[in-house]
Amino acid sequence: MMDQWVLAILGSASVFLCLIGLLLVPVYGNTEGDALNALRTNLADPNNVLQSWDPTLVNPCTWFHVTCNSENSVTRVDLGNANLSGQLVPQLGQLQNLQYLELYSNNISGRIPYELGNLTNLVSLDLYLNKLTGPIPDTLGKLQRLRFLRLNNNSLSGGIPMSLTTVTSLQVLDLSNNHLTGPVPVNGSFSFFTPISFANNQLDVPPASPPPPISPTPPSPGVSNSATGAIAGGVAAGAALLFAVPAILLAWWRRRKPQDHFFDVPAEEDPEVHLGQLKRFSLRELQVATDNFSNKNILGRGGFGKVYKGRLADGSLVAVKRLKEERTQGGELQFQTEVEMISMAVHRNLLRLWGFCMTATERLLVYPYMANGSVASRLRERPESDEPLGWPIRKCIALGSARGLAYLHDHCDPKIIHRDVKAANILLDEEYEAVVGDFGLAKLMDYKDTHVTTAVRGTIGHIAPEYLSTGKSSEKTDVFGYGVMLLELITGQRAFDLARLANDDDVMLLDWVKGLLKDEKYETLVDADLQGNYNEEEVKQLIQVALLCTQSSPMERPKMSEVVRMLEGDGLAERWEEWQKEEMFRQDFTHAHHPHTDWIIADSTYNLRPDELSGPR
Repeated sequence: MMDQWVLAILGSASVFLCLIGLLLVPVYGNTEGDALNALRTNLADPNNVLQSWDPTLVNPCTWFHVTCNSENSVTRVDLGNANLSGQLVPQLGQLQNLQYLELYSNNISGRIPYELGNLTNLVSLDLYLNKLTGPIPDTLGKLQRLRFLRLNNNSLSGGIPMSLTTVTSLQVLDLSNNHLTGPVPVNGSFSFFTPISFANNQLDVPPASPPPPISPTPPSPGVSNSATGAIAGGVAAGAALLFAVPAILLAWWRRRKPQDHFFDVPAEEDPEVHLGQLKRFSLRELQVATDNFSNKNILGRGGFGKVYKGRLADGSLVAVKRLKEERTQGGELQFQTEVEMISMAVHRNLLRLWGFCMTATERLLVYPYMANGSVASRLRERPESDEPLGWPIRKCIALGSARGLAYLHDHCDPKIIHRDVKAANILLDEEYEAVVGDFGLAKLMDYKDTHVTTAVRGTIGHIAPEYLSTGKSSEKTDVFGYGVMLLELITGQRAFDLARLANDDDVMLLDWVKGLLKDEKYETLVDADLQGNYNEEEVKQLIQVALLCTQSSPMERPKMSEVVRMLEGDGLAERWEEWQKEEMFRQDFTHAHHPHTDWIIADSTYNLRPDELSGPR
């Protein structure tokens, strides 16, 4: 009997130990989860952004603000603008597959861990706008895949590590507004970065290289010292005259030549003419790349001009945008300023400007070629042989494009308003990641209109009502366009389509969706190409975000940074509940004063003509 009791107790103890083991394995068995949990415990989180970071889960791939690959390994941590404080932890160096570490615009203090040098797959490290102190770790020189390094607006001290000059993949570097000292490295990839990358530090300007010393030739035997001096004086005078004559001629020629803000050097003479990191192409170079702007190379056309596919001499594919408006006298400096502004907006969800070309009659912008075209083309113009965009990809497009717009609004100085957000202007790279294109072009094309109100640019169905009525754009007009773009993603339909009249439906997508929502016809609303392969709850959430973004009052629309947080699962339920209460109040008020008025919010058509305005299609 005693033996049975002992066995029973041992059996119960074994079961208990197994349960304890099952609970502890997720906590201590996943290195990446441990690393992120260490970061979470080291940070103060007043807005509960990290609420979903549950250390008892098997891996962190279900946490908000964390992205994993197909092998459940962490590839991205997105915690920008989250009001976090505290310090970074060395355990971050254990995220071996991490590609993007986004911790910008917080209140994080302390040092940058040297262990970040172990993240050999890192592509982007954004720690700007924090309170970091101490040196820049020289171990960052081991990150040979790093393309974006932004440490600006901190309190970092010490020198710039020479090891960073070996990172040849580096495209964007910003170390400005710190307390760095010592010399700026002049070798390696650093020679391509503009002074703004190092501005507002205590760095030494690299001294100009002195001319090589000239060894004096000893006098020949038998020649007197006076003769030697006379010969030396004559040689010196002749050399001075030899160098002075070209300088005088050059100065005279410059005085006679009209000043031009751009130096139009043909690419074949100097192929590396740069404006900051921006390459200036010759017209001939782009004519050859596009087969003289052949119609067979047209990728798209619209209010800003045509876009051509091109192949440069080194074999790289580009998209060349040929702006339709001609240059006017005196506009070169303003055009240069706007081009520089566009080129400084660098984010993985923004289309990067590579270069430009400017002549007396042409203005062209050169971008990387996007292999998968635009979201609009993938939704509505794809060949039958291509697979339709799946629901997971559509969700990623929604989040990626929101992040790109939030960067334009909150992190560009001055902020950039897109003014034509739509599916046709959201491009897809090789991995189907969303890239916002055509930003800044509305400002660029209107640079001549300094004394009049800028003309409305955009596309019918996407234009916010206040922009159409007043001509004044703001970031909230972009939010409206983004909301309509979300509906394009969900439905696969155009924002304005006369074909819907055949079924007595609204021509405006926004009004059509609202009509279906009244009857809860989700199966009619969702793109038929998905063939039912979508999550209905996620569809409802995206529709909620879209409706919040397309409210008639711009003051009631969320900011794009708030949209990003809602798409990441933070605050949507509360915002939607608040909006529903306000709508119920409006509905009661409307029926009390206008009993024959339908519930639908202000009609988004505004009696518009069925044609597109000056924006690109």
